[in-house]
Amino acid sequence: MRCIGIDLGTRRIGLAFGDELGVATPLPALTQADGAQRWAALLALARERRATDLVIGHPLNMDDTAGPKAKEAEATAEKLRTELGLPVHLIDERLTSYEAESTIAKSKRRDVRASGIIDSRAATLILQDYLDQILPAPEAEMP
Repeated sequence: MRCIGIDLGTRRIGLAFGDELGVATPLPALTQADGAQRWAALLALARERRATDLVIGHPLNMDDTAGPKAKEAEATAEKLRTELGLPVHLIDERLTSYEAESTIAKSKRRDVRASGIIDSRAATLILQDYLDQILPAPEAEMP
């Protein structure tokens, strides 16, 4: 199992990687100005990493409804399924960007945001949530 976590954004795509060890780790975000270049880089990354599954943040509204951003994530998931022939899982991402941003000092957030670090931290949280759902919990050691 080789999973790529994806936090879709208008300007950046946050990324993370995880496998059967069950630990999601951030990857550099895709920050190309051109959307077509970001898309091509995402496809290339999935192929280079020999991904078996893609996990996309699904930004549902707080009332569990799917707004425009959630519908964009659903459309992107379908496009990735078609282009790569891989399973794509949508994971509730409510508040992950806020949680990821809260780990950065307020004075540094503006500079860090443009780098994509927050986006990749959000992707890491999304992917970790997925891995925690599908992998068995580690067994407690006997005393």
